Amino acid sequence: MEQQPIRPTWSRQIEFTLAGIGCAVGLGNVWRFPYLCYRSGGGAFLVPYLLMLVVLGVPLLYMELIVGQYTRRGPVHALANVCPLLKGVGIASVAISFIMCTYYNLVITWALYYLFSSFQSPLPWQNCNNTWNTHNCTSHVTNSSYSSTASQEFFKYKMLQQTGGVDEAGLIRWELFLILLLAWIIIYFCIFKGVKSTGKVVYFTALFPYIILIALLINNVQLPGALAGITFFIVPDWNMLLSVEVWVNAAAQIFNSIGIGFGSLLAMSSYNSFNNNVLKDTLTIAIINSLTSLLAGFVIFSAFGYMSHLQGIPISDLAVDGPGLVFVVYPQAFSNMPVSQLWAVMFFFMLLCLGLDSEFAMVEVMVTSLMDEFYHKLIRFFKRKELFVLAVCGTAAILGIPCVMQVGIYVFQLMDHYTAIVSIMFLAFFEVIAICWCYGVTRLSDNLEEMTGKRANLFFRVCWLIVAPVLVGVILVFSIIQFKPARYEHYVFPPWAQGVGWLIAMGSIIWIPLGAVHTLWVLPGSFIQKWKLSITPGMLDGKSKMAYYERGGRDANTGLAVISSDIHLTEKPPLQTHL
Repeated sequence: MEQQPIRPTWSRQIEFTLAGIGCAVGLGNVWRFPYLCYRSGGGAFLVPYLLMLVVLGVPLLYMELIVGQYTRRGPVHALANVCPLLKGVGIASVAISFIMCTYYNLVITWALYYLFSSFQSPLPWQNCNNTWNTHNCTSHVTNSSYSSTASQEFFKYKMLQQTGGVDEAGLIRWELFLILLLAWIIIYFCIFKGVKSTGKVVYFTALFPYIILIALLINNVQLPGALAGITFFIVPDWNMLLSVEVWVNAAAQIFNSIGIGFGSLLAMSSYNSFNNNVLKDTLTIAIINSLTSLLAGFVIFSAFGYMSHLQGIPISDLAVDGPGLVFVVYPQAFSNMPVSQLWAVMFFFMLLCLGLDSEFAMVEVMVTSLMDEFYHKLIRFFKRKELFVLAVCGTAAILGIPCVMQVGIYVFQLMDHYTAIVSIMFLAFFEVIAICWCYGVTRLSDNLEEMTGKRANLFFRVCWLIVAPVLVGVILVFSIIQFKPARYEHYVFPPWAQGVGWLIAMGSIIWIPLGAVHTLWVLPGSFIQKWKLSITPGMLDGKSKMAYYERGGRDANTGLAVISSDIHLTEKPPLQTHL
């Protein structure tokens, strides 16, 4: 059986830490966390948020990094190795990452468009004296539903030139299409050498946003009204803690922000050295991710306070969720600041860096998983790994073309709703079940001890065994109960579009039952034997697994307990094992 070449590792361990921070810290820290915080009781939201960070975010991130580093494979092989019955979870995480990378790059495209536009004087969204502005345009925010701001009209009529709904496809926005190609070219040259090139890029893309955030904060807190905005952001409304939705939102934000279930950090950790201190990386990534959210909240709401002061309207009328926050409301704040072009360029360059880091991780999941599975076939066809990475980026760029048409904002909203909200919770739930219950907390601790010389402490074992599965299950149930069809502003998608959305969601979810059926189909024995074998840590083939089970999980030659080994139900290169 042919062997794969030695797996590359990060040149320095700090490169993985920075890549992990870049993957976890993304645009959601800038536009989602501040919005959730103010809507869910201001400073009171920090109580459930920090609690969920401790009992859910850190333990599950720790779990993923242990599995990735120990198996030294991407999510597909790692999950198949952990629990063959739920090997589809690994395939599903690759599918969801690829789907997301096709439309997530649209946000990077918008950031580049605004970045280029920020070099104009005055800023093009600063007044209503432009060809794309309507008669209802105003330079100030109002409570009227019949007027729109210059910033709103730049986003809607100049950049997007959006149609009236998803039924009207419109034309390709050639400016956005060319910028989309530029974005993919940037991404390709940052990742085409694998961890060797990504490891160098993250020194800049992971660290530079903090310089800009701190500079923006220093500028914003000196503006009139900034204190009112910060007060609005952090003053607690303790009554909100009685709402179950606030607790679910806090858990979901921790979950989605860190990226549990996407497979990105698991794939990146597979390039670690075998004896790396996983706990140190876990705490660094999780804590810096949450501190970044808090820092972004101060930056955003100090600017909101300034706008509220200038225009005499409540801050609650300014705060919006999603793209509107960073591409409509915040650019409007720049137009009233001294040296507006400088702050606009810095802000959108920061968004570019944040987006690139997350995009690196999503593309890397796809590349790593396919190289793990089909290394020799891919190298025989493409000759070089760099050409294969180019093919992946090119395919994703082509699939992203509908997002740069005039209907693009509706396509983006539909895909984001059914991928980032619906699919990820199913994936996360089954991943936790596969690792924490099927593979088992004891085996996971054994793996950790083999790598670092120390077992997981009681806190992590309790979180893995009880707290995390229960919390993730509760979040999944509430996500289903509170599910609302996709919409964009006041536009509700028609039933056929909602059906397309569910097809997009099923593009990842369907692999979980398919993987389970395939495993049970190919294993030998009766159904009961198949079932027992399917939840046994993977071996090379069905017969080996049967023998493993009959020996009580001990090696035939040594009699030692086998902690983890390889699962391959079809002929392919075996995974590296550590006995």
